[in-house]
Amino acid sequence: MKEINVYGSGCRNCVITAERVEQVAQQLNQAIRLTKVSDLEAIMKAGVVSTPAVAIDGQLVHTGSVPTLEKLEELLGG
Repeated sequence: MKEINVYGSGCRNCVITAERVEQVAQQLNQAIRLTKVSDLEAIMKAGVVSTPAVAIDGQLVHTGSVPTLEKLEELLGG
């Protein structure tokens, strides 16, 4: 099971990012544990400069925009 964090303030783009992660994981039949991180201190500690951002298993893999479905498929190993 992959641990996925979506970092952001809860803005529309952050919500869309989390929804897309869930959608792609479901399409790929992957079990994930999705956590939405909105605490500014936790976001900064993770090294995020621009949100929304996505980390998979503790590694920051995308920042600054809503990732495309294709990009998420690539990141999740589809």
